[in-house]
Amino acid sequence: MQSALKCYTQLMKFRLSATVVFSALIGYLLGTTSPDFSEILLLILGGILVTGSANALNQILERNYDKLMKRTAIRPLPAGNLTLNQALIFSFIIGIIGLYFLMLINLQCSFFGLLSILLYVLVYTPLKRVSAISVFIGAFPGAIPVLLGWVAATNDFGLAAGILFAIQFCWQFPHFIAISWVLDEEYKKAGFKMMIGKEKGKLATTIAVLAAFVMTIVSAAPYFLLIEGLSLSFVACILIVILGLFFTYRSVQLFHQQSDSAAKKVLLSSYMYLPLMQLIYVLDKYFMQ
Repeated sequence: MQSALKCYTQLMKFRLSATVVFSALIGYLLGTTSPDFSEILLLILGGILVTGSANALNQILERNYDKLMKRTAIRPLPAGNLTLNQALIFSFIIGIIGLYFLMLINLQCSFFGLLSILLYVLVYTPLKRVSAISVFIGAFPGAIPVLLGWVAATNDFGLAAGILFAIQFCWQFPHFIAISWVLDEEYKKAGFKMMIGKEKGKLATTIAVLAAFVMTIVSAAPYFLLIEGLSLSFVACILIVILGLFFTYRSVQLFHQQSDSAAKKVLLSSYMYLPLMQLIYVLDKYFMQ
Protein backbone atom coordinates (compact mmCIF):
# COMPACT_ATOMS: atom_id res chain seq x y z
CA MET A 1 0.00 0.00 0.00
CA GLN A 2 1.21 3.50 -0.83
CA SER A 3 1.41 6.25 1.79
CA ALA A 4 -1.73 8.36 2.24
CA LEU A 5 0.12 11.52 1.16
CA LYS A 6 1.27 9.94 -2.09
CA CYS A 7 -2.22 8.61 -2.80
CA TYR A 8 -3.86 12.00 -2.33
CA THR A 9 -1.24 13.86 -4.37
CA GLN A 10 -1.76 11.31 -7.16
CA LEU A 11 -5.51 11.76 -6.89
CA MET A 12 -5.25 15.51 -7.37
CA LYS A 13 -2.46 15.12 -9.97
CA PHE A 14 -0.29 17.52 -8.00
CA ARG A 15 2.37 18.06 -10.67
CA LEU A 16 -0.26 18.77 -13.33
CA SER A 17 -2.06 21.11 -10.91
CA ALA A 18 1.20 22.98 -10.32
CA THR A 19 1.80 23.47 -14.06
CA VAL A 20 -1.77 24.75 -14.48
CA VAL A 21 -1.18 27.26 -11.68
CA PHE A 22 1.93 28.45 -13.54
CA SER A 23 -0.39 29.76 -16.28
CA ALA A 24 -2.56 31.46 -13.65
CA LEU A 25 0.51 33.13 -12.18
CA ILE A 26 1.55 34.33 -15.64
CA GLY A 27 -1.91 35.84 -16.12
CA TYR A 28 -1.63 37.59 -12.77
CA LEU A 29 1.82 39.04 -13.51
CA LEU A 30 0.63 40.30 -16.89
CA GLY A 31 -2.48 41.88 -15.38
CA THR A 32 -0.98 43.61 -12.36
CA THR A 33 1.19 46.71 -12.19
CA SER A 34 2.25 46.04 -8.59
CA PRO A 35 2.38 42.33 -7.63
CA ASP A 36 0.95 41.62 -4.17
CA PHE A 37 2.54 38.66 -2.35
CA SER A 38 -0.64 37.80 -0.43
CA GLU A 39 -2.68 37.68 -3.65
CA ILE A 40 -0.02 35.56 -5.36
CA LEU A 41 -0.03 33.12 -2.44
CA LEU A 42 -3.83 32.89 -2.44
CA LEU A 43 -3.81 32.38 -6.23
CA ILE A 44 -1.22 29.60 -6.04
CA LEU A 45 -2.91 27.78 -3.16
CA GLY A 46 -6.43 28.30 -4.50
CA GLY A 47 -5.41 27.31 -8.01
CA ILE A 48 -3.68 24.11 -6.94
CA LEU A 49 -6.62 23.06 -4.73
CA VAL A 50 -9.32 23.89 -7.32
CA THR A 51 -7.42 22.13 -10.10
CA GLY A 52 -6.67 19.21 -7.79
CA SER A 53 -10.35 18.94 -6.89
CA ALA A 54 -11.34 18.82 -10.58
CA ASN A 55 -8.69 16.17 -11.27
CA ALA A 56 -9.82 14.09 -8.28
CA LEU A 57 -13.49 14.26 -9.29
CA ASN A 58 -12.48 13.26 -12.82
CA GLN A 59 -10.70 10.17 -11.47
CA ILE A 60 -13.72 9.32 -9.32
CA LEU A 61 -16.02 9.36 -12.35
CA GLU A 62 -13.56 7.38 -14.47
CA ARG A 63 -12.37 4.91 -11.80
CA ASN A 64 -13.90 1.87 -13.53
CA TYR A 65 -12.51 2.86 -16.93
CA ASP A 66 -9.06 3.63 -15.55
CA LYS A 67 -8.78 -0.07 -14.65
CA LEU A 68 -8.83 -0.90 -18.36
CA MET A 69 -5.76 1.16 -19.27
CA LYS A 70 -2.24 0.22 -18.19
CA ARG A 71 -1.27 3.91 -17.82
CA THR A 72 -4.11 4.69 -15.39
CA ALA A 73 -4.63 1.33 -13.64
CA ILE A 74 -2.08 2.35 -11.00
CA ARG A 75 -4.08 5.40 -9.93
CA PRO A 76 -5.26 5.35 -6.27
CA LEU A 77 -8.89 4.35 -6.93
CA PRO A 78 -8.49 1.54 -9.50
CA ALA A 79 -5.48 0.24 -7.56
CA GLY A 80 -7.54 0.11 -4.37
CA ASN A 81 -5.27 2.45 -2.41
CA LEU A 82 -8.14 4.84 -1.62
CA THR A 83 -11.85 4.19 -1.07
CA LEU A 84 -14.52 6.05 -3.00
CA ASN A 85 -15.67 7.86 0.15
CA GLN A 86 -12.13 8.96 0.96
CA ALA A 87 -11.70 10.35 -2.55
CA LEU A 88 -15.07 12.14 -2.52
CA ILE A 89 -14.52 13.77 0.85
CA PHE A 90 -11.01 14.86 -0.09
CA SER A 91 -12.03 16.29 -3.48
CA PHE A 92 -14.92 18.33 -2.04
CA ILE A 93 -12.88 19.65 0.88
CA ILE A 94 -9.96 20.86 -1.23
CA GLY A 95 -12.38 22.27 -3.83
CA ILE A 96 -14.26 24.33 -1.23
CA ILE A 97 -11.05 25.56 0.40
CA GLY A 98 -9.57 26.43 -3.00
CA LEU A 99 -12.65 28.41 -4.05
CA TYR A 100 -12.58 30.23 -0.70
CA PHE A 101 -8.96 31.26 -1.25
CA LEU A 102 -9.86 32.56 -4.72
CA MET A 103 -12.88 34.41 -3.30
CA LEU A 104 -10.53 36.22 -0.90
CA ILE A 105 -8.92 37.74 -4.00
CA ASN A 106 -12.22 38.67 -5.66
CA LEU A 107 -15.57 37.13 -6.58
CA GLN A 108 -14.85 36.92 -10.32
CA CYS A 109 -11.77 34.86 -9.54
CA SER A 110 -13.78 32.31 -7.54
CA PHE A 111 -16.49 32.28 -10.25
CA PHE A 112 -14.00 31.25 -12.95
CA GLY A 113 -12.52 28.67 -10.57
CA LEU A 114 -15.95 27.14 -10.01
CA LEU A 115 -16.73 27.31 -13.74
CA SER A 116 -13.57 25.38 -14.58
CA ILE A 117 -14.49 22.60 -12.13
CA LEU A 118 -18.04 22.32 -13.45
CA LEU A 119 -17.00 22.28 -17.12
CA TYR A 120 -14.22 19.78 -16.54
CA VAL A 121 -16.15 17.38 -14.32
CA LEU A 122 -19.76 17.64 -15.47
CA VAL A 123 -19.31 18.28 -19.20
CA TYR A 124 -15.85 17.30 -20.45
CA THR A 125 -15.45 14.08 -18.44
CA PRO A 126 -18.74 12.37 -19.42
CA LEU A 127 -18.40 13.55 -23.05
CA LYS A 128 -15.10 11.71 -23.44
CA ARG A 129 -17.06 8.46 -23.90
CA VAL A 130 -19.60 10.04 -26.26
CA SER A 131 -17.78 12.12 -28.83
CA ALA A 132 -14.50 13.84 -29.67
CA ILE A 133 -16.40 17.11 -29.17
CA SER A 134 -15.05 16.65 -25.63
CA VAL A 135 -11.70 17.97 -26.91
CA PHE A 136 -13.40 21.25 -27.85
CA ILE A 137 -15.28 21.43 -24.54
CA GLY A 138 -12.16 20.55 -22.57
CA ALA A 139 -10.28 23.43 -24.18
CA PHE A 140 -12.45 25.90 -22.20
CA PRO A 141 -11.46 24.79 -18.67
CA GLY A 142 -7.97 24.18 -20.01
CA ALA A 143 -7.66 27.84 -21.00
CA ILE A 144 -9.28 29.31 -17.87
CA PRO A 145 -6.14 29.34 -15.64
CA VAL A 146 -4.44 32.26 -17.43
CA LEU A 147 -7.79 34.08 -17.44
CA LEU A 148 -8.13 33.33 -13.73
CA GLY A 149 -4.77 34.97 -13.05
CA TRP A 150 -5.65 38.07 -15.07
CA VAL A 151 -8.97 38.48 -13.28
CA ALA A 152 -7.24 37.99 -9.92
CA ALA A 153 -5.01 40.95 -10.74
CA THR A 154 -7.54 43.25 -12.41
CA ASN A 155 -10.99 42.10 -11.24
CA ASP A 156 -11.95 42.71 -14.87
CA PHE A 157 -12.50 40.72 -18.05
CA GLY A 158 -11.66 42.59 -21.24
CA LEU A 159 -9.92 42.21 -24.60
CA ALA A 160 -6.52 41.54 -23.03
CA ALA A 161 -7.94 38.67 -20.98
CA GLY A 162 -9.68 37.38 -24.11
CA ILE A 163 -6.39 37.36 -26.05
CA LEU A 164 -4.61 35.36 -23.34
CA PHE A 165 -7.54 32.97 -23.13
CA ALA A 166 -7.65 32.52 -26.93
CA ILE A 167 -3.93 31.67 -27.11
CA GLN A 168 -4.25 28.90 -24.54
CA PHE A 169 -7.57 27.75 -26.02
CA CYS A 170 -6.00 27.24 -29.46
CA TRP A 171 -2.95 25.57 -27.91
CA GLN A 172 -5.17 22.82 -26.48
CA PHE A 173 -6.02 21.35 -29.91
CA PRO A 174 -2.60 20.31 -31.25
CA HIS A 175 -1.65 19.35 -27.69
CA PHE A 176 -4.61 17.02 -27.11
CA ILE A 177 -4.72 15.73 -30.67
CA ALA A 178 -1.10 14.62 -30.17
CA ILE A 179 -1.99 12.95 -26.86
CA SER A 180 -5.02 11.25 -28.41
CA TRP A 181 -2.88 10.06 -31.32
CA VAL A 182 -0.22 8.49 -29.11
CA LEU A 183 -2.73 6.96 -26.66
CA ASP A 184 -5.37 6.03 -29.24
CA GLU A 185 -5.34 2.29 -28.54
CA GLU A 186 -5.46 2.78 -24.77
CA TYR A 187 -8.36 5.21 -25.04
CA LYS A 188 -10.28 2.77 -27.23
CA LYS A 189 -9.87 0.00 -24.64
CA ALA A 190 -11.61 2.20 -22.08
CA GLY A 191 -14.26 3.41 -24.53
CA PHE A 192 -12.98 6.99 -24.72
CA LYS A 193 -13.71 8.69 -28.05
CA MET A 194 -10.94 11.27 -28.02
CA MET A 195 -9.74 11.16 -31.62
CA ILE A 196 -11.29 13.83 -33.84
CA GLY A 197 -12.66 12.04 -36.89
CA LYS A 198 -12.92 8.76 -34.90
CA GLU A 199 -9.73 7.40 -36.44
CA LYS A 200 -6.22 8.76 -36.87
CA GLY A 201 -6.20 10.79 -40.05
CA LYS A 202 -6.15 14.07 -41.94
CA LEU A 203 -9.13 15.66 -40.18
CA ALA A 204 -7.52 15.70 -36.73
CA THR A 205 -4.13 16.80 -38.02
CA THR A 206 -5.67 19.56 -40.16
CA ILE A 207 -7.33 20.96 -37.05
CA ALA A 208 -4.00 20.76 -35.22
CA VAL A 209 -2.26 22.76 -37.95
CA LEU A 210 -5.00 25.40 -38.18
CA ALA A 211 -5.21 25.82 -34.40
CA ALA A 212 -1.43 26.20 -34.07
CA PHE A 213 -1.36 28.78 -36.87
CA VAL A 214 -4.26 30.79 -35.44
CA MET A 215 -2.59 30.60 -32.02
CA THR A 216 0.58 32.10 -33.52
CA ILE A 217 -1.35 35.00 -35.05
CA VAL A 218 -3.30 35.71 -31.86
CA SER A 219 -0.16 35.55 -29.69
CA ALA A 220 1.44 38.31 -31.80
CA ALA A 221 -1.70 40.49 -31.84
CA PRO A 222 -0.72 42.68 -28.84
CA TYR A 223 2.18 44.08 -30.89
CA PHE A 224 -0.07 45.20 -33.74
CA LEU A 225 -3.19 46.18 -31.80
CA LEU A 226 -3.70 48.80 -29.10
CA ILE A 227 -4.86 46.54 -26.27
CA GLU A 228 -5.17 48.18 -22.89
CA GLY A 229 -2.92 46.47 -20.36
CA LEU A 230 -1.29 44.04 -22.83
CA SER A 231 1.48 44.89 -25.27
CA LEU A 232 4.58 43.38 -26.87
CA SER A 233 7.89 44.84 -27.98
CA PHE A 234 9.17 44.09 -31.48
CA VAL A 235 11.80 41.64 -30.19
CA ALA A 236 9.27 39.77 -28.03
CA CYS A 237 6.83 39.59 -30.94
CA ILE A 238 9.49 38.06 -33.21
CA LEU A 239 10.46 35.48 -30.58
CA ILE A 240 6.84 34.49 -29.98
CA VAL A 241 6.14 34.19 -33.71
CA ILE A 242 9.22 31.96 -34.14
CA LEU A 243 8.02 29.72 -31.31
CA GLY A 244 4.53 29.56 -32.78
CA LEU A 245 5.74 28.79 -36.29
CA PHE A 246 7.96 25.99 -34.97
CA PHE A 247 4.95 24.52 -33.15
CA THR A 248 2.92 24.87 -36.35
CA TYR A 249 5.72 23.19 -38.31
CA ARG A 250 5.60 20.19 -35.98
CA SER A 251 1.84 20.00 -36.52
CA VAL A 252 2.37 20.14 -40.31
CA GLN A 253 4.84 17.25 -39.99
CA LEU A 254 2.15 15.23 -38.21
CA PHE A 255 -0.29 16.09 -41.01
CA HIS A 256 2.12 14.71 -43.63
CA GLN A 257 3.66 11.79 -41.74
CA GLN A 258 0.59 10.53 -39.84
CA SER A 259 2.86 8.73 -37.36
CA ASP A 260 3.21 8.26 -33.62
CA SER A 261 6.74 9.66 -33.74
CA ALA A 262 5.50 12.88 -35.34
CA ALA A 263 2.69 13.11 -32.75
CA LYS A 264 5.25 12.79 -29.94
CA LYS A 265 7.20 15.69 -31.47
CA VAL A 266 4.03 17.81 -31.49
CA LEU A 267 3.44 16.90 -27.86
CA LEU A 268 6.99 17.82 -26.86
CA SER A 269 6.71 21.10 -28.78
CA SER A 270 3.46 21.92 -27.00
CA TYR A 271 5.13 21.46 -23.61
CA MET A 272 7.94 23.78 -24.73
CA TYR A 273 5.83 26.42 -26.45
CA LEU A 274 3.35 27.40 -23.75
CA PRO A 275 5.71 28.20 -20.83
CA LEU A 276 8.30 29.80 -23.11
CA MET A 277 5.69 32.02 -24.78
CA GLN A 278 4.26 33.01 -21.40
CA LEU A 279 7.69 33.80 -19.96
CA ILE A 280 8.50 35.98 -22.97
CA TYR A 281 5.30 37.96 -22.32
CA VAL A 282 6.23 38.50 -18.65
CA LEU A 283 9.92 39.28 -19.25
CA ASP A 284 8.94 41.68 -22.01
CA LYS A 285 6.53 43.54 -19.73
CA TYR A 286 8.91 43.93 -16.80
CA PHE A 287 12.31 44.21 -18.49
CA MET A 288 12.03 45.01 -22.22
CA GLN A 289 9.41 47.76 -22.53
